[in-house]
Amino acid sequence: MPIPPLTSHYINCVGREIHYTQWGAQHERTVIAWHGLARTGRDMDELAAHLATRYRVICPDTIGRGLSQWSPRPAQEYCLRFYARIAAALFDHLKIEKAHWVGTSMGGAIGTVCASGLFQPGMKRRIQSLTLNDNAPQLADAAITRIKAYAGSPPTFNTVAELEAFFRMVYKSFGILTDAQWRRLTETSTRRLPDGRVTPHYDPAMVQQFISHPDDYLIWDHYDQIKVPVLCLRGAESDLVLRETTTEMLRRGPGSLGRAQVVEIEGCGHAPALNVPDQLEKVAAFIEAAELVERVPCY
Repeated sequence: MPIPPLTSHYINCVGREIHYTQWGAQHERTVIAWHGLARTGRDMDELAAHLATRYRVICPDTIGRGLSQWSPRPAQEYCLRFYARIAAALFDHLKIEKAHWVGTSMGGAIGTVCASGLFQPGMKRRIQSLTLNDNAPQLADAAITRIKAYAGSPPTFNTVAELEAFFRMVYKSFGILTDAQWRRLTETSTRRLPDGRVTPHYDPAMVQQFISHPDDYLIWDHYDQIKVPVLCLRGAESDLVLRETTTEMLRRGPGSLGRAQVVEIEGCGHAPALNVPDQLEKVAAFIEAAELVERVPCY
């Protein structure tokens, strides 16, 4: 079956314009694929294409990233609580009753707080499974310090080729990407400045999350409320998700119910690009298996 092409859309969520791409619109079963902190929804192209013969796949740009609106209130809106509000509004607008959630880094944290229902109670029953791509309820302090240092001051370059070279350096931990994939990553992550130079396509003020909400990614209380199946894909060389954290994930929350699993992805750090057959099949198989799980009443 040919892979359905993506389509691009804009909707209003909580008073902010949010951009998303959609794949496999003809299907009822839905997957939400949410990108990482300084990235865009186009990072999920390979995953979306892989799933689109069976699922409708929605890949949003978080507020302040890609083609979504920048927040006029960065200290208040660049945080997991507001992202969860946007996600709930997205579900409502698109009439999504239930969906599987795949989130890379920040996208996984947004999925966690949605699946817990603590911020948006109605979302708890709408998340069928949760795939965390190098994300966990607690992140390593040293890695957060590193992220804050580069995310808040994105560099500028004279040419797109120079920006691509920068991306190849800072995102080498994503794993193996083809030249064409690096070019697409660059072209979907580039913003031209008034002086003609280019820079990564996000609002530098999104780093306010770490200043105004310093414990925003310490979310064990949310994780402990999750009852649906959880898959954590940990980059084997990740400095963000530590092995002691994934061990704890298997002991508590969905892990205490036997519904959490951790798989290490060799050759990757933070975070696997979800762009090669082995990674794509792991996610697809987990989602298919999650649909067969008989969930206990928990709402």
